Amino acid sequence: MLHAILDAVFPIMKRSLVVLIFSILCGHAGDEIPEDFGGRLEQVRYPFPVQLFRFESQGEALEMAYMDVAPEKPNGHSVLLLHGKNFNGYYWESTARALSAAGYRVVIPDQIGFGKSSKPRHYQFSFPQLATNTRAVLDHLGIERTNVVGHSMGGMLAVRFALMFADRVEKLALIDPIGLEDWKRVVPYRTIDEWYENELRITPEQQRKYQMESYYHGEWKPDYERWVKLATGWLKSPEYPAVAWNSALTYDMIFTQPVCYEFADLVMPTLLVVGSRDRTAIGKQWVSAETRDSLGDYPRLAKKAASEIPECQLEILEEIGHVPQIEAPNLLFPILLEFLQGARAGS
Repeated sequence: MLHAILDAVFPIMKRSLVVLIFSILCGHAGDEIPEDFGGRLEQVRYPFPVQLFRFESQGEALEMAYMDVAPEKPNGHSVLLLHGKNFNGYYWESTARALSAAGYRVVIPDQIGFGKSSKPRHYQFSFPQLATNTRAVLDHLGIERTNVVGHSMGGMLAVRFALMFADRVEKLALIDPIGLEDWKRVVPYRTIDEWYENELRITPEQQRKYQMESYYHGEWKPDYERWVKLATGWLKSPEYPAVAWNSALTYDMIFTQPVCYEFADLVMPTLLVVGSRDRTAIGKQWVSAETRDSLGDYPRLAKKAASEIPECQLEILEEIGHVPQIEAPNLLFPILLEFLQGARAGS
C-alpha cells in the first residue's frame, strides 16, 4: 500500500518542484528592448552571445545568427529551438535558461529573414530550404543529433526538419504549431505584393491588438509590451522595407506549404502542446464569420494531429493561448522537460 501511495504522489511532488525551480529561472534577464532599431536588430542585445554562420544559398551570401547556450553540467544532449513568425530567437530566453539548467546544450537560430539574420531581397523561402539552412548550422557546431522544439511557424519548420532529417532528431516537441490545418483550402489567396503592402502599413497599435487577440485571448499584461516592441521597433528604420518584404515572402511560404498531411510520417517520439484558448489562423480576417469561427480550433486540431502522429503525447493547457512559454512557463516547462528526460529508444 505504501509503495502504491508513493508511486502516485511522487510524480506530483516532482512536477511541483520543477514548477518552483522554473518560476525562479523564467524571469527575463536580457536588456530592455529599445523603441527603435535597425533591420537586423542592431540595437537589441540578445540574452546570450550571438554568433553568425556565414554561407551561400541561392546565389546570396547570407549570415544566419544563432545563440549557443552551454550548460554548467552537460547531460550529453542538446535542444534546437525554432522560433515563430512574429518572433525571433530572443523570446526563447526563459526556455533556454530552464533547459540549460537541466543540462541541455541549447541552440537558438534566427532563421534567414528574421531577427539578426540576413534579410535577402531575392530568396525562394520554403520550409525545406530553412530546414537545410538549420542543418548546416548544426553541422557547423558538430551536433549530430538533437531534440527539436518548434513554436508556431517554428512548429511547421520543426515538422519539415524532422521529416527531412529524421536521423538527426532525437525527440520532437511542437508548441502551439500553426499549420495544423490547411488554410489555403478556405482562405482566399493573397499575393506576396498584397502581403507586402499590408506589412508596410502595420503600426505598433495594430500589432499590440493582434497579439492581445491572437496570442493572449484578449488578456494583456505589461510584460507583453516587450514583444510588441520587438515586432515593431524597426518600423521607422530605412531598412524596414526589406524586413517587410521578407515577412511577405514567409507569409506566402506558410500559406502555401502545409505540413498537416504528413504527420503520419513522423517516426520520433513527439510532444504536442497547445493552449485551449489558442485560435490562431492566418487569413481568418478575410473569410465569413461562419468560416472564421471554425478556424484555429487548436484543441480539436491537436487531437486530430495527435491521432495521426505514430508516437505522440498530447497536452492541452487549459485557459492558455498561443505563446505558453511567455504566458504560462510554469505549466509548459515541466511538461517539456519530463518529455525530453523520458526513456529514449535504445537507452
